[in-house]
Amino acid sequence: MADNKIKVTLVKSVIGTKQDHRATVRGLGLRKLNSSSELEDTPAVRGMIQKVQYLVKVGS
Repeated sequence: MADNKIKVTLVKSVIGTKQDHRATVRGLGLRKLNSSSELEDTPAVRGMIQKVQYLVKVGS
C-alpha cells in the first residue's frame, strides 16, 4: 500500500474563529501561522481539513 501523505499549512489566523475550529486546527498539528504538518491521507483527516478549509492550504 502506498504511503499517502497530505501537507497542510495554516495560512490564516485562528483569532476570531469558533472554538471547535480552533480545536480542529490544533488536532491537525498546526500551531502558529504558516506552520505545516504532514498527515496520513485518511477520511478523518480529510473531514478535519474540510471543516477548516478557509484557514488552511493543502498540498500533496
